[in-house]
Amino acid sequence: MVTTRGAVAEPRVHGLAGKFPPGGTPAKTDTIALRLLIFRSGRSGVSPPMGYQVLARKYRPQRFADVAGQDHVTRTLLNALEQNRIAHGYIFSGHRGIGKTTIARILAMALNCRTEVGAAQRPTPEPCGVCDACIEIRQGNAVDVIEIDAATNRGIDEIRELRDAARYAPSRDRYKVYILDEAHQITDAAFNALLKTLEEPPAHVIFMMATTEPENIPQTIRSRCQHFSFHAVKFDDILAQLKKIAVEEQVAAGDDALALLAEAGDGSMRDALSIMDQAIASAPLKEGRSALSAEQIRELMGAVPNTVFERLMEAVAAGQSAALMEEINILVNAGHSPLSLARQMVRYLRNALMAKLGGEQTELLQISADERARATRTALLYSEEELTRNLQIVLRTFDDLNYRQEQRLHLELGLLKLIHAQRLLPIEELLSGIGGGASARAGAGSGGQHSGGSAKPVGVTTATATSAPAREKSLWSSGPTASRSAGPKVEATVENSAVIHSSARTNNGARRETAPFPVVASSLSGFGSAAALTEGALAIAPEPNGLDVVQVREAVVAALANAGHSSAAQLLGAGAWALDSAAVRVAVPGMGKKMLSLTVNAAAEKLIRLELQRLGAPTRFLVSAGTGDASVPVASSAAPAVVPAGSVHEAALAHPLVQRAQEIFKAEVRSVVDLRQK
Repeated sequence: MVTTRGAVAEPRVHGLAGKFPPGGTPAKTDTIALRLLIFRSGRSGVSPPMGYQVLARKYRPQRFADVAGQDHVTRTLLNALEQNRIAHGYIFSGHRGIGKTTIARILAMALNCRTEVGAAQRPTPEPCGVCDACIEIRQGNAVDVIEIDAATNRGIDEIRELRDAARYAPSRDRYKVYILDEAHQITDAAFNALLKTLEEPPAHVIFMMATTEPENIPQTIRSRCQHFSFHAVKFDDILAQLKKIAVEEQVAAGDDALALLAEAGDGSMRDALSIMDQAIASAPLKEGRSALSAEQIRELMGAVPNTVFERLMEAVAAGQSAALMEEINILVNAGHSPLSLARQMVRYLRNALMAKLGGEQTELLQISADERARATRTALLYSEEELTRNLQIVLRTFDDLNYRQEQRLHLELGLLKLIHAQRLLPIEELLSGIGGGASARAGAGSGGQHSGGSAKPVGVTTATATSAPAREKSLWSSGPTASRSAGPKVEATVENSAVIHSSARTNNGARRETAPFPVVASSLSGFGSAAALTEGALAIAPEPNGLDVVQVREAVVAALANAGHSSAAQLLGAGAWALDSAAVRVAVPGMGKKMLSLTVNAAAEKLIRLELQRLGAPTRFLVSAGTGDASVPVASSAAPAVVPAGSVHEAALAHPLVQRAQEIFKAEVRSVVDLRQK
């Protein structure tokens, strides 16, 4: 076909023969077309410009030493290469994005590397990375290293083709390597077709299977392969890799932003790099460099700062339902999904529970230092049992949100359950209250005061004149019907104080040691068994041996400061002290009961008692959360009630056993329950 130069349409040229007629000389424009054709065909020595490569591919490890967090796998494979103990089948299992397929490629490179081990370019069994085999495997062009997506090639026909091709020797390399990704999706029939070949493969064939669900691979296949279980990459390893990449990519990123990316990776290096890639693309430019900030990353991921969840759990601990609902209303109106909020709260409560179990520096927390401190502060507000219960409630709420239409309603309901759960009474405490009521009932029946000629069994509720925990008061009551303050974490006493010598469970779940005084049970058999007495009912301490309160205070504060309890030393040093023959009392003004019990903990209490014992002072140590005067003992703030004449209360006060109990324990009768009404 002949065409005229300058025509609108030209014939499609399929080869150079049609472009240049015999004996003709190509024009200038034709020469340009020739060069373009050669460039597009890839025959020129100049490669076409590469497009952008994501960080997960750009920084993919090429040596065993570059793989983070899988030392147990890389060490074993390097030793096997050095000793020439190469298996014919491997199974790499574990979390997504942690290096399973990457290590399979590195192992294939090491097996087929053309550089001898010990050479200058390859001193160790690591692949050299510069020979033709290493380059082709890295680029995915190797003829003898076949990567198969088992999710799509999962049938028996594909596996039969693989089995037939495996019989032939490799084209160029030493081994023919088959890498089966997502191997758990291969059908059982296909696995059965591969079984015999996998059991006795040719010497030149090696199978490598990568999977996230090794339990779905038949046991007959697993027993014929070496199984390597990969670990989730640690937070510190991910953070170190992100810092290195930020320097390489010339990205300005603070430690808080990178820590947020590492935490979002959830143990997956690839996930962290993918989120970092997205964050860099959305980050503003400052002086020609992308600048990453924690606020920008949270907005990108739709996450909420953990300071919000810290405030939520503080509101739960304080029983502030209205403040809790207002905070949730702000979050939902800002566009945060209730499902996302529940998921993040589950993670935050889990971290708080781990901080409660192992402390702030435990390996169970894979978060930044600031988040460790925040989780620890929340853990101090609850006991281990309460954190476990709260986590279970939020987990159940999260499950409900997956198939509920009114997600906000169920989220609010689940958070209100956290507050209501604070008022639950432990079964142990309930049983102890029943036991106390039974013993009191028995004592009253054997030696009850007569009124009108008939026995009148009464249950007497007493309280120490200084302080007694609310939970201990139930042991003196007539069972579960005795009045008590709502909430399982009530530490208020008759004088609104926290008792340090008590062995009752405090809000941090610890059981405090009982002060070394015997319980006085003589002459009280008519009142009931000794078990009916509270653990805080102690004998009167000896005389203070001429000590003054200033001397005792300075010695105790110095002992606490020297032992590292600086907070407790500062708190007690600012309190009002009182000293008598029975006890040492401290009133700390402006301090809540919860913070008081957290500051003067079991270790500080033990140290205080040892110091008081060394000084010869009474080792019964009482500290109250209210105001007090150092010149007088800290006493009950409640005024004695007027006892009606002829009442059950008056009869109880006239009982000799009750009078004896008041004398021994410096107690007063607060309420009397007539058990005949039961």
